[in-house]
Amino acid sequence: MNPNTFPESRAGAARELWPLDPAVTFLNHGSFGACPRAVLEAQQRYRDQLEREPVRFFLRELEPLLDAARGELAAFVGADPDDLAFVPNATFGVNTVLRSLSLGQGDELCVTDHGYNACRNAAEAVAAGAGARVVVAPVPFPIEAPEQVVEAVLARVGPRTRLVLIDHVTSPTGLVFPVDALSAELAARGVDLLVDGAHAPGMLPLDLRALGAAYYTGNCHKWMCAPKGAGFLHVRRDRQGSVRPLCISHGANSPRTDRSRFLLEFDWTGTSDPSAALCIADAIRAMAALLPGGWPELRAHNRATALAARDLLCATLGCPPPSPDTMIGALATVPLPDAASSPLGLDPLQDALLAHWGIEVPVFAWPASPRRALRISAQIYNDRPQYERLAAALSALL
Repeated sequence: MNPNTFPESRAGAARELWPLDPAVTFLNHGSFGACPRAVLEAQQRYRDQLEREPVRFFLRELEPLLDAARGELAAFVGADPDDLAFVPNATFGVNTVLRSLSLGQGDELCVTDHGYNACRNAAEAVAAGAGARVVVAPVPFPIEAPEQVVEAVLARVGPRTRLVLIDHVTSPTGLVFPVDALSAELAARGVDLLVDGAHAPGMLPLDLRALGAAYYTGNCHKWMCAPKGAGFLHVRRDRQGSVRPLCISHGANSPRTDRSRFLLEFDWTGTSDPSAALCIADAIRAMAALLPGGWPELRAHNRATALAARDLLCATLGCPPPSPDTMIGALATVPLPDAASSPLGLDPLQDALLAHWGIEVPVFAWPASPRRALRISAQIYNDRPQYERLAAALSALL
């Protein structure tokens, strides 16, 4: 297989738009995102508007502002605005759905072993409280084809399966899972699907109407580059009656009939800073303006960078790419030589990369110590010399 090639770099000009530390080679956009200066400035304007007259803002201005942001987000993810609720992040979205389920003794929730640890913990907690259980579908890594994901999940779906929780883009392995195929297969079996799309918005083109999953939750602070605290939960219309926010507030007994109970409950769960959600449209426009082709070109650029960087690291480490190119978006994970992990937190290699080479990149035990992996991210501010520096550091440190 010929290695992928890096696209023309746009990183020099792009890095000026982010307040990232210039002394750090930041290859970990995927963990918490990074917000451009222009979007942070927009967020501050909303905060100033709030503090100028808080009563007017919360009681008169907030609802139409939320509706406008929801409309922009709906167009971006291919959804009806009335099916979208704002949540702080995808973990909140997953918890919201799980805690809205009416599980019984012996019911099953199905997850994969590539799932996000926080959401796996949520599933375990909800199942334990109801006398249900979590069934884990093992997905191979390295992996040869997306069909292996479908086969692994369906092999664990049975008559007691109430819900399948699947990542659209996996956090530890950076794989794009075939959620469209899974949605169709599960629908044929009468099983609801909850997609943890934490990494997908902004990395992959989305059409939630066409996907048809019962539930989809995503982050806007990662690849869309909105401020932290901007996430969404999409609930199919026929499931909205049973889904309640984690915090029950005034909307639960509102006499209003001009809006759905779903929006009335989720749009007001108490006093908080809504500026992150209100900036979603600013983030969409700011990122679209970075390249002449807008979002499609930006997604393609980041994917090409991730593939080329993955191939460079695999050549350095002497291992074949652990997945087909078709399962890569803007994240890529490569296996590392085994080593005992630190019980105190970060892997010593991750600390050494930052301390001695100025490189911020995650190294973690997966699927369990002593096996471990390294995951790279590719955002427009990243370029080939940064990944070459990482390759040189790994050659020196391993």
